[in-house]
Amino acid sequence: MAVAIAVTRERREGETRCAVTPETVKKLIALGATVSVEAGTGIGSSIPDADYAEAGATVKPDTRAVLDGADIVLKVRGPTAQETSALKSGAIVVAMLDAYREKAAVEALKGANVTAFAMEFVPRITRAQVMDVLSSQANLAGYRAVIEAAYAFGKGFPMMMTAAGTVAPAKVFVMGVGVAGLQAIATARRLGAVVTATDVRPATKEQVESLGAKFLAVEDEEFKNAQTAGGYAKPMSPEYQAKQAVLTGEHIRKQDIVITTALIPGRAAPVLVSAEQVASMKPGSVLIDLAVEAGGNVAGAKAGEVVTTANGVSIVGYTNLPGRIAADASALYARNLAAFVGLMLKDGVVTLDLDDEILKAAVVTHGGAVVHEGVKG
Repeated sequence: MAVAIAVTRERREGETRCAVTPETVKKLIALGATVSVEAGTGIGSSIPDADYAEAGATVKPDTRAVLDGADIVLKVRGPTAQETSALKSGAIVVAMLDAYREKAAVEALKGANVTAFAMEFVPRITRAQVMDVLSSQANLAGYRAVIEAAYAFGKGFPMMMTAAGTVAPAKVFVMGVGVAGLQAIATARRLGAVVTATDVRPATKEQVESLGAKFLAVEDEEFKNAQTAGGYAKPMSPEYQAKQAVLTGEHIRKQDIVITTALIPGRAAPVLVSAEQVASMKPGSVLIDLAVEAGGNVAGAKAGEVVTTANGVSIVGYTNLPGRIAADASALYARNLAAFVGLMLKDGVVTLDLDDEILKAAVVTHGGAVVHEGVKG
């Protein structure tokens, strides 16, 4: 019997993305699987049920019908309690589990004897690039951050010379130069802004300058060693943070738009912009906090809200920015998932090799236990 893959409609508030597209339905079928999709799965990404059916999927009316007998369940966010209770023992779940914070959901998956993989834990190695959901989604988040900033900002981005006078270009400062930050820099530059950027990782300086932006950082010995072997930023000492705050504080005061993107896996997001720095900005200035779901980089940011300060500065704390460009986000995420599932299917049969470096890094629960070292306890 063919491996049964199930995809349910996302039920978390504000989640517009979906885990499969008609394109990836065909890829999964080619791997020897059958695909069942819950009715309405693609609505937020402008994919009608008929397109799934045409690609070869079976569209079913509700969650339980889709999950009945499913061997592999694909999701954007982790399954709800209702979905977990409907899973058969030994099923495989693949999703962005947010496993560090969603402890209760992880425990429920363990209790259901489900093998759960967190796509955010896929290692950043060459072989896994096609499965890297953090990069695919962060790239779109960086783009969308600039679009949201342009919408909230009461002026244009490029310099414009008219008979009535010259309009000065917007000044954009990007804090955190990972995938999201680099795309934010590139997008703001395309729109004509004057862009500066900062990051604690020294390797980013060249990347920033290659995009036509200027780099800003305290470049001391700690800065030169502030990157892990995996390419992530290390937590910086209080002394370095103080020096960097002095440098960036004066710079922030002069900016029109600040976009913050700094995240440290498994930890609260570092505060990059203090309340005093927000208060120093000009009325009409905009801050976009991409880390708001992890506590936020900007003092005063609120998840899901736009906060207007007493001095007329807007702090935009929208969550799930990739979901605001859902069609593209779903297309990329679904390809990430299809490639990941390809590691488990051999000749149409589920073959889990948990010694494979990608699967081993991403597995969270297996055999009725939490097996990921970073999530245990």
